[in-house]
Amino acid sequence: MTKAHKVAKKNLHIAFPDIRNYEEEQILEKMWDNLGRVCAEIPHLAKLDSDEFFKRVKHIDPHYIADQKESENGAFFMSAHYGNWELLARTAYERSIDIITVYRAPNNPYVDKIIRSTRDAHQDRSIQKGKEGAKDLIRCIKNKRHIGLLIDQKMNDGIAVPFFGKDAMTAPAMANLALKYDVPVIPVRMLRTNGAYFEAKAYPPLTFERTGDMKEDIRLAMCQINLLLEEWIREHPEQWFWVHNRWPKETT
Repeated sequence: MTKAHKVAKKNLHIAFPDIRNYEEEQILEKMWDNLGRVCAEIPHLAKLDSDEFFKRVKHIDPHYIADQKESENGAFFMSAHYGNWELLARTAYERSIDIITVYRAPNNPYVDKIIRSTRDAHQDRSIQKGKEGAKDLIRCIKNKRHIGLLIDQKMNDGIAVPFFGKDAMTAPAMANLALKYDVPVIPVRMLRTNGAYFEAKAYPPLTFERTGDMKEDIRLAMCQINLLLEEWIREHPEQWFWVHNRWPKETT
């Protein structure tokens, strides 16, 4: 009955136009279950000691994260609103890597306070999206810091990049900075496997094509990133945040 549920249904039909009614119902029911669990888990994340964390979060290919500790450059750790994304910074923290996350503050200031207090227990600090945040982010990149970004949300003044075969306005900042300052981009996916147990999978640093046309290089990089996100979502569609308005309203 909620607007968010209707948005999720619309998005599912854009991504999977041939989806059957029973498949849609199953995915959305499991999606709400996952989101409910994320909300319930947030207050407990800072309380987990390292032993309990590693009991609940299995790491796959963790050296892609750990290798950055010895790197002379910083890195972008890229992910999406998938599984329990709030565990991602803690994954780097347990590898002795300080993360600065870029985020959009929730509309509710009380919710924002809860989330930030949880995050601050296992990361350096947060940068809020916006003009001042962008300046801060560039300073961090120049200072070889490690940045955590969720890059699956709509950005109205971004660039149009295909996502499930339909153009979606996509934030190009990460690709722009990665190409400009030669910063590696390491995808990390946090998959819920069963209840409050997870699998953190780190992928090799992405390799972006360089054509000599910076604008085109940024677009190609974001196309590559969106294809990877599609792969994750197709594998476990119930674990993605379908309630976000990812595509333009007129998209069908």
